[in-house]
Amino acid sequence: MTTYHGRRAAAIENDHLRVTVLQEGGHIAEILDKETGVNPLWLPPWPSIEHSAYGSAHYAEYGAAADGSLLAGIMGHNLCLDIFGGPSAEEAACGLPVHGEGAVVPYTIHAIAESLTQRAELPIAKIAFERRVELHGRAVRIRESVESLAAYDRPIGWTQHVTLGPPFLEKGVTQFRASATRSKVFEGKFGTHDYLRAGAEFDWPDAPGTNDATVDLRVANPAPASSGFTTHLMDPARDGAFFAAYSPASRLAFGYVWKQSDFPWLGIWEENHSRTHVPWSGRTLTRGMEFGVSPMPESRREMIDRCPLFGTPVYRWLPAKARIEVEYWAIMMRTDSVPETLDRPA
Repeated sequence: MTTYHGRRAAAIENDHLRVTVLQEGGHIAEILDKETGVNPLWLPPWPSIEHSAYGSAHYAEYGAAADGSLLAGIMGHNLCLDIFGGPSAEEAACGLPVHGEGAVVPYTIHAIAESLTQRAELPIAKIAFERRVELHGRAVRIRESVESLAAYDRPIGWTQHVTLGPPFLEKGVTQFRASATRSKVFEGKFGTHDYLRAGAEFDWPDAPGTNDATVDLRVANPAPASSGFTTHLMDPARDGAFFAAYSPASRLAFGYVWKQSDFPWLGIWEENHSRTHVPWSGRTLTRGMEFGVSPMPESRREMIDRCPLFGTPVYRWLPAKARIEVEYWAIMMRTDSVPETLDRPA
């Protein structure tokens, strides 16, 4: 075991990459390119504490319980399970945080050589979760399983909340590609600096702006402040889905590859110095590239009530006492331009 920015953690590495995961919350906090010293994943600008240490005394620093318990220790790539979005008032009263327990519970971690295994139990959701991480050159193979401990079928949200941050992420500079097709802007008000037309449907990457201009989502927003969320259906004609991000300054491309049938949706979340409440305080630049089984961050009830979007389901069924497994890859590349596609390593 080791520490990472004051948090208990475990790390594995090879000649090219170092991957660090946090013991509490299970966050993949770092996928470091050792040649450039760049970690594309987001490190929040506020002090990070263990999720178990969070309490009412921290409300003034991190916000109240449902949000604050997650934000106090969030980092990099966090897991959203078994919801993607906020809990209902009743769920929050029972201790369920934003995006579910998967990003706040303690994990047992076993690391050896170039692989590690994380395991956790979600007591409210009655789910056992396991993640296996293996290094393969400049790629990271990640396998996850979700096992129901309950004796009934139920719909679940399951999203990989991958968030990019500086120095990899630069306004007006960082470029993006994805196997996206039909797309939609979040239906309501998402932030104080929304710049896309709420609820508008469009084809990737040309999003309709609030001023009737077309916005190319393949380039990080250059505005002084902006906020927004869009969802994108990954191309159903392709077995594999991907997103790629490219930093010209570091000549580094970074992205994920997964099966479209496992995670048909990619949500793009933008927080560009817009949120002024704690812990954001108007100082945060992030772009989330969040692939999962649900298109929008919303409550469990809203997820279930939402009709299929673009003919595609918006949640996944977890049968009673059943186990579901998925596999995806994170890929790091040294290159002079943004890759137009990413494929799973051979």
